[in-house]
Amino acid sequence: MKTFALCLLLACGAAQAATIYKYVDPQGNVTYTNVPIRGAQPIKLNPLSSYPSQRAKNNGASAGKPAASGGYPNVDADTQKQRDGGRKKILEQELSNEAKALDAAKKALADGKAVRLGDEARNYQKYLDRVQKLQNEVTDREKNVQALKKELGLP
Repeated sequence: MKTFALCLLLACGAAQAATIYKYVDPQGNVTYTNVPIRGAQPIKLNPLSSYPSQRAKNNGASAGKPAASGGYPNVDADTQKQRDGGRKKILEQELSNEAKALDAAKKALADGKAVRLGDEARNYQKYLDRVQKLQNEVTDREKNVQALKKELGLP
């Protein structure tokens, strides 16, 4: 009988812990608690949604197959080759555009060095600053070309 009473007491305690009460005091402050307070109203909450973890999904769906690194799906070799080909075309186009921009930047630098504008004849530092900006543009374009060549595996 004592065991039954103890089990009943534990079951009631667990059920009471799941009940949430809303209490509004005379000043209008709202308190939510799991402890019953005189004047508090029990509120009914919808059960929490739960979703299986990514690991559980992978283990259930791909029994016997290892998951792809990073959780991404594997693709067949032909699809991967097609994707790599498309990526290579994009990089080659970017390299072409960057090479044209480099040529234009080099021309602008050469033209900029040849002429002093406005009051640059009296203020040599303005001339140096302008030429330095043009030189920085050339350097940036050269770095971009080298990075694209490296990505494409070109010398």
